[in-house]
Amino acid sequence: MNSSSTVSAELGRRLVTTPRTIVPLTGRLSCSRQDPYAVRITFHAGLEEPVEWIFARDLLPRGIQGRQGTGDVHVRPSPGPAGGEPGSVLNIELISPYGQARFETPAREVTDFLRRAYQIVPDGQESGHTDIDAELNDLLRQAS
Repeated sequence: MNSSSTVSAELGRRLVTTPRTIVPLTGRLSCSRQDPYAVRITFHAGLEEPVEWIFARDLLPRGIQGRQGTGDVHVRPSPGPAGGEPGSVLNIELISPYGQARFETPAREVTDFLRRAYQIVPDGQESGHTDIDAELNDLLRQAS
């Protein structure tokens, strides 16, 4: 097992604003042993503070295979630009009350990120890396 507690990857993303308008962005995917169920996607969008979304780690591998997600995060494969290889691009759509954004990123880079994430916390072993009592105490502290 990898001794690192966090895995991250800088990925090239394309923000698709309309079918003909694409804005290149660099973003970071990260996953930690302390929060093994979650993936964070962070990017700078011309704001002082970066924009960060947190979603279930298992959305990524399932989204590489086919359309996945409910609520505010949806993931699906598609061919690359100009009719590229089927599934070579992963689409990540983020939806909020303020609008929505769709990002395209190379599926191979996401697969490499997931391979490294599974080295720090293997798929199916997430619960062994979660301190339920500490999480519950934190939630109760926040609620009071």
